[in-house]
Amino acid sequence: MALRLLPRLRLGARLPDFFLLLLFRGFLIGAVNLKSSNRNPVVQEFESVELSCIITDSQTNDPRIEWKKIQDDQTTYVFFDNKIQGDLAGRAELLGKTSLKIWNVTRTDSALYRCEVVARNDRKEIDEIAIELIVQVKPVTPICRVPKAVPVGKAATLQCQESEGYPRPYYNWYRNDVPLPTDSRANPRFRNSSFLLNSETGTLVFSAVHKEDSGQYYCIASNDAGSAKCEEQEMEVYDLNIAGIIGGVLVVLAVLALITLGICCAYRRGYFINNKQDGESYKSPGKPDGVNYIRTDEEGDFRHKSSFVI
Repeated sequence: MALRLLPRLRLGARLPDFFLLLLFRGFLIGAVNLKSSNRNPVVQEFESVELSCIITDSQTNDPRIEWKKIQDDQTTYVFFDNKIQGDLAGRAELLGKTSLKIWNVTRTDSALYRCEVVARNDRKEIDEIAIELIVQVKPVTPICRVPKAVPVGKAATLQCQESEGYPRPYYNWYRNDVPLPTDSRANPRFRNSSFLLNSETGTLVFSAVHKEDSGQYYCIASNDAGSAKCEEQEMEVYDLNIAGIIGGVLVVLAVLALITLGICCAYRRGYFINNKQDGESYKSPGKPDGVNYIRTDEEGDFRHKSSFVI
């Protein structure tokens, strides 16, 4: 009806904007419509958050409101039958007519939430809007692994790991309270070092350590929710004493040679020969004739010990 009036109103004059709104407003009335002031809220753990869901148009005075939580491909009720459901019971409420407020949010609250409105008196009875909630978690104290002592010229790896923070934290390493770059070659201050830092994994790798790499090391894990630092640990880089190593090897070889020579001399002098023969207790083998003989002091002189019977 309103469109039929348009040709009659074209008299060279421009229609006012408010009149055009009145003409087309009839197409919007009778359809429930939703909007949100923030469809991607971000909040830190243990704070409160509002999930905004606002009815902009509806002819129904008392529409049915439902909130659902979609997480890990599972859908559960949050607000149904005019009350809070599930794990949000006791720490959430309906704010205004349709918005949802959550207190003391935890990392498990990160999910996709869907606001659904059913208006029975509207020509378009159903409308819904999805809101993605992100709960940020501050990192805890990371676990750092630093080698205590490394010889000059050898490779070394320092590790920093943290598993609680969300979003996933990034890592920075410090030596003597000085931040280290991701690549030592990119900073003239570290031209005497040769290392690479992976800020995503927290790994600091030295291809070959130098004396200047000695110092106190620690790591900081950070994300949008905060940061955490591990305890300082010392890494010592020492020189290899080549002359001392060679001298030690020679000393060991000399000691082994002396031990071997002493054993040989002892064998030659008979210290290791077990000879316990006693001349006085020597007994000749038994004779086949049954007569026993005893050896006297003069070799070859034998006498009968007992007579034999024929």
